[in-house]
Order: sequence, then structure tokens, then C-alpha cells
Amino acid sequence: MAFGSAASKIQRMSEFALSLGDSVFRTGDALGMLAYDASERTDLMLAPMHSRGAGVMMAESLARARADQPSTAGIFQACSRIAGKQALVFLASDFHAPLEQTSAALDLLSHAYVVPMVIWDEVEPKAPEGEGLLALRDIESGRRRGLWLRPQIRRRWEDAFAERREALEKLFSSRGVRPFYMTGRFDADALSRYFFEAV
Repeated sequence: MAFGSAASKIQRMSEFALSLGDSVFRTGDALGMLAYDASERTDLMLAPMHSRGAGVMMAESLARARADQPSTAGIFQACSRIAGKQALVFLASDFHAPLEQTSAALDLLSHAYVVPMVIWDEVEPKAPEGEGLLALRDIESGRRRGLWLRPQIRRRWEDAFAERREALEKLFSSRGVRPFYMTGRFDADALSRYFFEAV
């Protein structure tokens, strides 16, 4: 989630949190936040509250967050806190982690109305331009390696993203939920259309 061309995915999530805070306050509902990486991130947790500033607090916490642990194993621990509760849950992630983890979390959230927010950067689905040796650094592990970029690798890169999207669609539709794809800046109108289409 630390990756981003114009802004990191966490910064994009922060934009969403600000907008969500305004919307929830106007409807009079409570708003809270759970977070995770390798384990539950209690430093980012916000207990549900009725406050005009809830979205601002969430956005500021996310803006300061450091993605130190390259794992999403804590998703089950975080979602356990709201297991069995009826709520509107925005499950925001780039969903590049093993889907078994997401599946287990969805089991815990079976009583909630879940909106999976798939946050991808604009440049992710397309392989870089040009050919030749490309120096890469894994943003989560920090490891460096080289990749010889050629037409076959470019096709595999783009096919991998298409396959991931298909796998996500299959997982979410099997649970009766539809993902919201957020590529680039958060678009409140697009999310409104998502809910109108669901109705």
C-alpha cells in the first residue's frame, strides 16, 4: 500500500477517509477504523464515534502510517473485532496478498454489508515502456532484482493483473459482494453510483 506514482495508495485511502467522515457525520452514524499489516495495527485503530472530526483523525493517522511489516496476516485479527456485527464495512486494500486471508476475513464479516475497495495505482496494471534491463525493488520486502523487459514479459505482466481482477471478482461474487475499484484519486461520485447500482 506504500506504492504510488502520483500518491501512495495509503494517501489515496486517506482521501477516502476524509470524504467518508463528512458523509457519515451528515447521516448521524458512528465511524471507526481498524487496520492491519502482519498483525493488527492498534496504533491506527479508532473506536466508533459520532464526531465531525472522525474522518480527519482517520486521514491523519493514515497519512502518518508506516508500512513496516510486509504482510497482511493481521486481517483476521482486525476483522475479529467486528465479527457478527451488522455494519457497513469498507475493506480497503490493494488485495495483492493471498486471497485465502481475504476469504477468511469475509467469513468473519458475514453479518456486515461489505464494500471491498480495491485500491490500485494508475501505472500498476501496465508494464513499463521500453525494452531492456529494468531494475526493480520490491516495495514490501526491499529486495532488489533485475527484470529483462521484453514483449513476452510485458504480456505476462498485464495478464497477471487481468487474472488477479478476475480472481477478486470470483471471490467477492461468491460472497454476494461487488468490489469498488479505486484507481487514482478517490471519486465520491463513482462510489455513489456504486451504491445506486447495488440498489
